[in-house]
Amino acid sequence: VQLQASGGGLVQLGGSLRLSCTAHAGTISRNNMGWYRQAPGKQRELVATITKDGSTNYADSVKGRFTISRDNAKNMVYLQMNSLKPEDTAVYYCNAKSWQELVGSYFDYWGQGTQVTVSS
Repeated sequence: VQLQASGGGLVQLGGSLRLSCTAHAGTISRNNMGWYRQAPGKQRELVATITKDGSTNYADSVKGRFTISRDNAKNMVYLQMNSLKPEDTAVYYCNAKSWQELVGSYFDYWGQGTQVTVSS
Protein backbone atom coordinates (compact mmCIF):
# COMPACT_ATOMS: atom_id res chain seq x y z
CA VAL A 1 0.00 0.00 0.00
CA GLN A 2 1.32 3.43 -0.96
CA LEU A 3 -0.04 6.32 1.05
CA GLN A 4 -0.16 9.99 0.12
CA ALA A 5 -1.17 12.64 2.63
CA SER A 6 -2.42 16.07 1.65
CA GLY A 7 -4.34 19.02 3.01
CA GLY A 8 -1.79 20.57 5.32
CA GLY A 9 -1.03 24.26 5.41
CA LEU A 10 -0.78 27.40 7.50
CA VAL A 11 -3.78 28.27 9.66
CA GLN A 12 -4.43 30.68 12.50
CA LEU A 13 -5.22 29.77 16.09
CA GLY A 14 -8.73 28.34 16.27
CA GLY A 15 -8.87 27.50 12.59
CA SER A 16 -9.63 24.22 10.85
CA LEU A 17 -7.97 21.93 8.34
CA ARG A 18 -8.95 18.64 6.77
CA LEU A 19 -6.20 16.19 5.98
CA SER A 20 -6.69 13.48 3.41
CA CYS A 21 -4.80 10.24 2.90
CA THR A 22 -5.05 8.48 -0.43
CA ALA A 23 -4.02 4.86 -0.75
CA HIS A 24 -2.50 3.65 -4.00
CA ALA A 25 -1.41 0.20 -5.13
CA GLY A 26 -3.58 -1.51 -2.55
CA THR A 27 -6.76 -1.33 -0.56
CA ILE A 28 -7.27 0.02 2.94
CA SER A 29 -10.49 -1.84 3.68
CA ARG A 30 -8.73 -4.61 5.60
CA ASN A 31 -6.30 -2.27 7.39
CA ASN A 32 -6.42 -0.31 10.58
CA MET A 33 -5.58 3.26 9.65
CA GLY A 34 -4.21 6.18 11.61
CA TRP A 35 -2.70 9.62 11.72
CA TYR A 36 0.52 10.41 13.54
CA ARG A 37 2.45 13.64 13.88
CA GLN A 38 5.99 14.71 14.55
CA ALA A 39 6.97 18.15 15.74
CA PRO A 40 10.56 19.43 15.42
CA GLY A 41 12.80 17.83 18.01
CA LYS A 42 10.08 15.46 19.20
CA GLN A 43 9.21 11.85 18.62
CA ARG A 44 6.42 10.83 16.31
CA GLU A 45 3.19 10.48 18.26
CA LEU A 46 -0.21 8.96 17.66
CA VAL A 47 -3.00 11.40 16.86
CA ALA A 48 -5.94 9.17 15.94
CA THR A 49 -6.68 5.68 14.70
CA ILE A 50 -9.64 3.99 13.07
CA THR A 51 -10.03 0.24 12.79
CA LYS A 52 -11.28 -1.55 9.72
CA ASP A 53 -14.61 -1.84 11.56
CA GLY A 54 -14.77 1.91 12.21
CA SER A 55 -13.82 2.10 15.87
CA THR A 56 -11.84 5.23 16.67
CA ASN A 57 -9.23 6.22 19.21
CA TYR A 58 -7.71 9.64 19.89
CA ALA A 59 -4.80 11.11 21.74
CA ASP A 60 -6.00 13.01 24.80
CA SER A 61 -4.57 16.23 23.38
CA VAL A 62 -6.91 16.16 20.36
CA LYS A 63 -10.09 14.61 21.79
CA GLY A 64 -13.12 16.71 21.00
CA ARG A 65 -11.25 18.70 18.35
CA PHE A 66 -10.15 16.14 15.76
CA THR A 67 -12.20 13.52 13.94
CA ILE A 68 -10.83 10.62 11.95
CA SER A 69 -12.94 8.94 9.30
CA ARG A 70 -12.53 6.58 6.39
CA ASP A 71 -14.15 5.92 3.05
CA ASN A 72 -13.18 2.42 1.97
CA ALA A 73 -14.92 2.78 -1.39
CA LYS A 74 -12.66 5.73 -2.22
CA ASN A 75 -9.63 4.19 -0.49
CA MET A 76 -9.23 7.30 1.64
CA VAL A 77 -8.83 8.33 5.26
CA TYR A 78 -9.49 11.80 6.61
CA LEU A 79 -8.58 13.85 9.66
CA GLN A 80 -10.82 16.81 10.37
CA MET A 81 -8.99 19.18 12.68
CA ASN A 82 -10.90 21.97 14.42
CA SER A 83 -9.95 24.52 17.06
CA LEU A 84 -6.32 24.21 16.09
CA LYS A 85 -3.63 25.31 18.50
CA PRO A 86 0.05 26.22 17.96
CA GLU A 87 1.00 22.98 19.70
CA ASP A 88 -0.69 21.09 16.87
CA THR A 89 2.06 22.29 14.55
CA ALA A 90 3.82 19.24 13.13
CA VAL A 91 4.26 17.05 10.10
CA TYR A 92 1.26 14.74 9.95
CA TYR A 93 1.70 11.21 8.63
CA CYS A 94 -0.86 8.73 7.43
CA ASN A 95 -0.38 5.15 8.60
CA ALA A 96 -1.80 1.79 7.56
CA LYS A 97 -1.36 -1.29 9.70
CA SER A 98 -1.56 -4.44 7.62
CA TRP A 99 -1.86 -7.80 9.34
CA GLN A 100 0.75 -10.20 8.02
CA GLU A 101 -0.65 -13.70 8.43
CA LEU A 102 2.62 -15.52 7.78
CA VAL A 103 4.55 -13.73 10.53
CA GLY A 104 1.67 -13.06 12.90
CA SER A 105 2.23 -9.34 13.25
CA TYR A 106 1.31 -5.98 11.76
CA PHE A 107 3.38 -4.21 9.11
CA ASP A 108 3.34 -0.41 9.04
CA TYR A 109 2.96 1.57 5.85
CA TRP A 110 3.66 5.32 5.98
CA GLY A 111 2.88 8.25 3.74
CA GLN A 112 5.29 11.12 3.08
CA GLY A 113 3.70 13.53 5.55
CA THR A 114 2.03 16.90 5.24
CA GLN A 115 3.02 20.01 7.19
CA VAL A 116 0.49 21.68 9.47
CA THR A 117 1.46 25.02 10.96
CA VAL A 118 -0.77 26.88 13.41
CA SER A 119 0.11 30.49 14.08
CA SER A 120 -0.88 32.40 17.19
